[in-house]
Amino acid sequence: MTTTYDFEADLLDGMPQKLDAYRGKALLIVNVASKCGFAPQYEGLEALYRAHKDRGFEVLGFPCNQFGHQEPGDAEEIRNFCSTKYAVTFPLFAKIDVNGADAHPLYRYLKHAAPGVLGSEAIKWNFTKFLIDREGNVVRRYASADKPEKIDKDLAALL
Repeated sequence: MTTTYDFEADLLDGMPQKLDAYRGKALLIVNVASKCGFAPQYEGLEALYRAHKDRGFEVLGFPCNQFGHQEPGDAEEIRNFCSTKYAVTFPLFAKIDVNGADAHPLYRYLKHAAPGVLGSEAIKWNFTKFLIDREGNVVRRYASADKPEKIDKDLAALL
């Protein structure tokens, strides 16, 4: 059986990271973009992370440039934006594709495990969120417009 922990992705600095390193933690996996209108959600994601990280919770941010070219920067630009504008401390990964032939295997798994509206597996826009339980299973998918605060109740049930 496949779970989120079976995948690996490069961190923003290019170092490979096995998601197995997060085994036993609840996760929120989000495709992010610095120039997106939803970028202010970084603040809510960071608040959620800080409120629950000591209880076994991680937010994992995956920059993606597939929607309106809203993540054009390189790793250093992404890191600087996230740290200076929103004081992000949760892990950020290297830029990936979430749709299409080059979609990262993690995102192929997430989309299949939790399809969107009308069963569509495609990610519609930046800041789509996937809540993962402590066993690595996808619990729920949230749309871009769903603010991180909305996830707090569902997250509490996993912690």
